[in-house]
Amino acid sequence: MDISLLVIVAGVLVGLSVGLTGMGGGALMTPIMVLVFGVNPTAAVGSDLTASVAMKPVGAVVHHRAGTVRWDLVRWLLPTAIPAGFAGAWLISLLGDGKAVQDGLKLIIGAALLLAVVGMFARIILSRRRGTATTDGPTRIKPVPALLIGVVGGLIVGVTSVGSGSLIIVLLMLTHPRLRANELVGTDLVQAIPLVASAALGHWIFGDTQLALAGTVLLGAIPGIYVGAKLSARAPESILRWALAVLLLGSGMALWDVPGVVTLLACAALVGIAVAAHFIGRAGDREPVGLTGDDDAAEREPRPVATSRSAADGTAEAEPQPAATGTSTPTS
Repeated sequence: MDISLLVIVAGVLVGLSVGLTGMGGGALMTPIMVLVFGVNPTAAVGSDLTASVAMKPVGAVVHHRAGTVRWDLVRWLLPTAIPAGFAGAWLISLLGDGKAVQDGLKLIIGAALLLAVVGMFARIILSRRRGTATTDGPTRIKPVPALLIGVVGGLIVGVTSVGSGSLIIVLLMLTHPRLRANELVGTDLVQAIPLVASAALGHWIFGDTQLALAGTVLLGAIPGIYVGAKLSARAPESILRWALAVLLLGSGMALWDVPGVVTLLACAALVGIAVAAHFIGRAGDREPVGLTGDDDAAEREPRPVATSRSAADGTAEAEPQPAATGTSTPTS
């Protein structure tokens, strides 16, 4: 089979993951390029970032229209995230293009994937804590933590192409626990567009981007995102998230050249955790436990939350509660 057709198929699978779960762009495409198609890690990172520039706006537009983007937070993330993303690409170029550099970057990408898995579990814990915490007060933006998140997230994305969604959202949850789930997702998607574009530009300038490869990926990814978004309301998203976590764990360990038996055992253990979580959820008469807690519904169906006045002063007004009546109002 022609290699281009296989790349398109891989793009479709990655696009479906992004459309269904909101995750899986760089975290899936980069290891696929390295492990399946034998692309050098530096070229894989640059090509994936280039493709992501066209993929990220799809979800961002939805959240912008729904009013679930905290533009006041975006303004504090971007001043450091944009230069940090470019700097990550520049740092890679300083190391050269030898075998030692490629092997080292391969290990770094693997570490980023394993960190993404840890981040997915962190979102479970943080989402449950958020569920028991009060959310009535104003949501104030913290400029210094936001600037630091931009630096850390930008560098990781610029070096590995991983983390613009999974890792940055966890950091936002830690520093801004009062933000609603749909605000977290919408804000992250919007800030990721210039961040990824800056990192992609850096990789393109320093000559480690294969534009033809990125374009071929997009041929499959764009329709995959569209179909995934259409199916997201009916798909068993919690199961898909666990499957994605298993893929990330296996890919990260493979990039680290961990023996196959150990990798299989680790993935099997994660599958066991997923099955246990599923039955615990059923025993508690609730939805199966997913890897993002309450964030799943927010990513699929964002709802307007902020007013123009709240965006201006950095606070989120509490939504008015309908007066109690004898009949209930159906929810969508």
